[in-house]
Amino acid sequence: MPQSLSILSDLVSRFSSRAAAYDQSGEIALDNLADLHKSGLLALTVSPRYGGGGKGLRDVLPLIGTLAQGDPSTTLILAMQCLHHVSIATDPHWPEDVRRMVSEAAVQDGALLNALRVEPDLGTPSRGGIPATRVSQKDGQWVLNGCKIYSTGSTALRWGIVWAATDEETPRTGHVLVPLDAPGVRIERTWNQLGMRATGSHTIHFENVVLPEAFLVDLRKPEDWRGAGQDLTLWHALLIAALYDGVARSARDWLVTFLHARVPANLGKPLASLPRFQIVMGEIEALLLTNRAMLADALARYDLGQCSVTDANLIKHVVTDNAIRSVETGVAAIGNPALSRSNPLERHLRDVLCARIHTPQADTALSAAGRAVLGDV
Repeated sequence: MPQSLSILSDLVSRFSSRAAAYDQSGEIALDNLADLHKSGLLALTVSPRYGGGGKGLRDVLPLIGTLAQGDPSTTLILAMQCLHHVSIATDPHWPEDVRRMVSEAAVQDGALLNALRVEPDLGTPSRGGIPATRVSQKDGQWVLNGCKIYSTGSTALRWGIVWAATDEETPRTGHVLVPLDAPGVRIERTWNQLGMRATGSHTIHFENVVLPEAFLVDLRKPEDWRGAGQDLTLWHALLIAALYDGVARSARDWLVTFLHARVPANLGKPLASLPRFQIVMGEIEALLLTNRAMLADALARYDLGQCSVTDANLIKHVVTDNAIRSVETGVAAIGNPALSRSNPLERHLRDVLCARIHTPQADTALSAAGRAVLGDV
């Protein structure tokens, strides 16, 4: 992991210099991922038993917020790597030999993994339902068939942690580890979104993929999943919040530079000198200050065991909404230059808008918070 702020700053600078090209091509920034591996960051949350960093949320959260200022697409892939290795390190359901395999690969090779959960018909499993992706026994072997969409990091991943169901009379659901170079795995390049274009969140098809039984890492009756994985859910909400706050901060920094550099002929001095733009920047600073305070408070309460999933989900909603509003405020203030493809502000706008599609969506976060306040009805 980076030993100094200068190393982290160098990573942000490198990512930023490459971000526009990867946004245009829609390809995953493999050189960014190589830089992360060289810095030890792809093993940041891997258990120290396997040579990893063993870091917790207090270290990971500000790191994600900072690196997102360089390239949020790369940072989302990193965030998912950190998130799921925390789970692997602490989840007793993972067979030890499988846990060791994926952990040591992250340390030694920078091998990536991510959870593959969303399906065309099911949508996100957070809203309930049995996945159509099925694992079944055929001729004494476990075989996986199905399809996952929005698979962030797809072509760069070594493994997918696939949310699947058995084809038993009473199906079990859970996590199946799938090597993505296995026969029968096919990646369809479907990701062509407005923002976060370099995440490579393509569709992955599984056609009679044979798996060792040890790779069926955690299958349970659906009712046994209720209340499970709360810490993972909390981490996810806060990491997403920090990431998109980082996008908004990058937009703010560019806007500051623009307002100082732009000197209209009829004005004879920079736009930064005008009260109108000073008020705009004040509005943006108020939104970002609120975000900083909320994320810091979440970390402090998490350390004390006092930050609930409901809190984290509400923080995700408010922080990302503030991030979107702050970028939109800057865009509205400067007009055409904000939407020029030659300036990064339009890319930041496209990227930050993607905050809304991440679990939990606004209705879920707000209704849960409302129920918590009102109690049983």
